[in-house]
Amino acid sequence: MFELPIVEQSGCSSHAAPSLENERRRLPKWLKRPMPSSDMMFTSSIIDDLNLETVCESAKCPNRTECWSQRTATFMILGNVCTRPCGFCSVPKGKTETIEEDEPERVAEAAARLGLKHVVITCVTRDDLPDGGAEHFYRCVLAVRERTGAAIEVLTSDFLGNRRAISRVIESRPDVFNHNTETVPRLYDRVRRNADYQRTLDLLAQVKEEAPTMPTKSGLMLGLGETIEEVLDTAADLRAVGVEMITLGQYLQPSADQLPVERFVTPEEFDLIGEECRKLGFSMVASGPFVRSSYHAGEMADELRA
Repeated sequence: MFELPIVEQSGCSSHAAPSLENERRRLPKWLKRPMPSSDMMFTSSIIDDLNLETVCESAKCPNRTECWSQRTATFMILGNVCTRPCGFCSVPKGKTETIEEDEPERVAEAAARLGLKHVVITCVTRDDLPDGGAEHFYRCVLAVRERTGAAIEVLTSDFLGNRRAISRVIESRPDVFNHNTETVPRLYDRVRRNADYQRTLDLLAQVKEEAPTMPTKSGLMLGLGETIEEVLDTAADLRAVGVEMITLGQYLQPSADQLPVERFVTPEEFDLIGEECRKLGFSMVASGPFVRSSYHAGEMADELRA
């Protein structure tokens, strides 16, 4: 078993700190790639015209240019302000907004204009709402399905473990139910503040209990100080609750306000981790530096169905 080394931040001398910080910020060659030549303005104009939020923009996803140039995007519902201070995420935190009742129809219209065959709908976490926004999620799924007939993947919050709220999203019958684990349990207090590892596992287990044939999916970011053993233990926990699809990608610091990258994981290491996950029994594994939860989600779902 090999491990990702944990970079110790305490006890560093003032002379060593700048060098460490520079090393963290310097992107390795495998994280550099040419810009797509095709135009992303078509997607951008639809998002702007319909006044929609996307996780592509709010989370500063490194794949946005590629995806938008291919006329695909991940819709983010329930506003653009989150109630949780996760250490890795650049989505604004603070006072939330009133839910926009016409958002389901606008998301459906955008999906139709883009010609999407697989639509990914995610959300900010809304702990301020009694149901965490589950009913709104339900309405968005139904609106998109009615308008487009596309396959739909939901990427939800944990709804504070509210089983009734989770059931409501399940009742919309998404083609894939995704809820991200994000990191290993040891790092939850630093990376996923106000979240709970067991609550994440319980949510994914509930989906399988209520809809045994509904594919479930989860994802982790690497490079935050975890060890490979911890990653594989977490993957084993996900398999134990029936998760079939797993994504593993490199964490990249969106801005200076978020957690620093502890280490850049090499493509070779991602390949090895992916292979170990396949041995655990996952039907679909996406493991690589640029992998994200919704990156090529349609292709991943198509392969699972095939």
